[in-house]
Amino acid sequence: MLTRRQILQSTSSGFGYLAFAGISAAQAANEAARNDPLAAKTPHFEARAKRVIFLCMQGGPSHVDSFDYKPALTKDHGKPGKYGGSLLKSPWQFRQRGKSGLWISDLFPNVAEQADQLTLIRSMQCDQPLHPGAMTQLHTGTAQFLRPSLGAWSLYGLGTENDSLPGFIALKPSSSGSRNFGSAFLPAIYSGTKVGRSSRVPQRAARGGTSESVADIKNPALSKQQQRTQLDLIQALNREKLRRDKVQPGVDGIIESYELAFRMQDAMPALMDTSKETQATLSMYGADGGPTEDFGMQCLRARRFVEAGVRFVELGLTGWDSHSNLSEEHKTRAEMCDKPIAGLLHDLKQRDLLKDTLVIWCGEFGRTPAAQSGDGRNHNNKGYTSWMAGGGVKGGFSYGMTDEHGFEAVEDKCHIHDFHATILHLLGLDHERLTYRYAGRDFRLTDVHGKVAEDILV
Repeated sequence: MLTRRQILQSTSSGFGYLAFAGISAAQAANEAARNDPLAAKTPHFEARAKRVIFLCMQGGPSHVDSFDYKPALTKDHGKPGKYGGSLLKSPWQFRQRGKSGLWISDLFPNVAEQADQLTLIRSMQCDQPLHPGAMTQLHTGTAQFLRPSLGAWSLYGLGTENDSLPGFIALKPSSSGSRNFGSAFLPAIYSGTKVGRSSRVPQRAARGGTSESVADIKNPALSKQQQRTQLDLIQALNREKLRRDKVQPGVDGIIESYELAFRMQDAMPALMDTSKETQATLSMYGADGGPTEDFGMQCLRARRFVEAGVRFVELGLTGWDSHSNLSEEHKTRAEMCDKPIAGLLHDLKQRDLLKDTLVIWCGEFGRTPAAQSGDGRNHNNKGYTSWMAGGGVKGGFSYGMTDEHGFEAVEDKCHIHDFHATILHLLGLDHERLTYRYAGRDFRLTDVHGKVAEDILV
């Protein structure tokens, strides 16, 4: 019979080998990522979704006027609210929609027709009651520090399916949102690529780009072969600096972004050109004129991008911050995006893309049930609604609950960390294992928090 000492002596080399093998595998993965950081990577476990379209509603759309039906709010209209002010009933009627019977208001009549594709998360919470912090936390998991965005983490974890296109695209982002689609301390190649410019961003003369495209993607003064020769020279200088300095993440990012931009010159114009889309398709998205045209074109291009292999596409609509005149302002914003969003969901489904494309709709917070300045509502981060569709979530399903008036989440609370953990899980990524070492510690999107909302998964 072997003693404990003999067993340990005979197996110690085996333990050492296992440790070495684990370290070697991690080093090999890191080396592969350095050689080709956008190469498709194997997820931690089987993914339900391969790609994400994030519909970001900036300003804080009102949940109690859209996706969170509160009969008590109508019954108690005009009475004092829980946190001050007078309760304000919704000007829109709620109805049960589809076979599932989800309650959705007339503010979104077209999206309501897609009710059986939606999971409504009616118990969202975040830590920040003000726009900048809440919007940053929605995108990065924190409001205090510059951290990688959800799109950057997704691309870092999975790579891209098309190396001629960015893996993460931000369509017409607002001028103040760079940190919300940046990579922070992740390698620069994982940052979102801005495509088009928000109507709030001043137009400027950009060589080789238009307001609908990527700025400075081409140099019209040079042929493609001349550009290639010029790029090769610049890259040789960059690589020489890398050789001398050993580690230069900034130079790494420059080299990779130059090469990607060169490849994009052929792929991007074809994807941006919607002239071959049928009139029926343009009409389905509302991209053929009227108040829906701009957002409809964004939704159409989002579909074209994910169809071509882009991992993460974000597009958004500003103007939901209705402290007064909510009935008119929300109506105007909803008219701009309702038909395009419904068209996007329908088109993804008919192309068999919805099953593995996760569509997310969310603002940085909701709004209070109590009135402000007449018929407006104030910010509310204690309880609000987001929804998901496709990509492994249940259709026609409601998760969580706010109190009888919609002030705060009371059941199955879904903090923004839980929201992020669930999105990563749907992509096949364990939010606790998706880490990046920086400044002496391992960082992750959910920090030390996050719980997957298992009940919404198919």
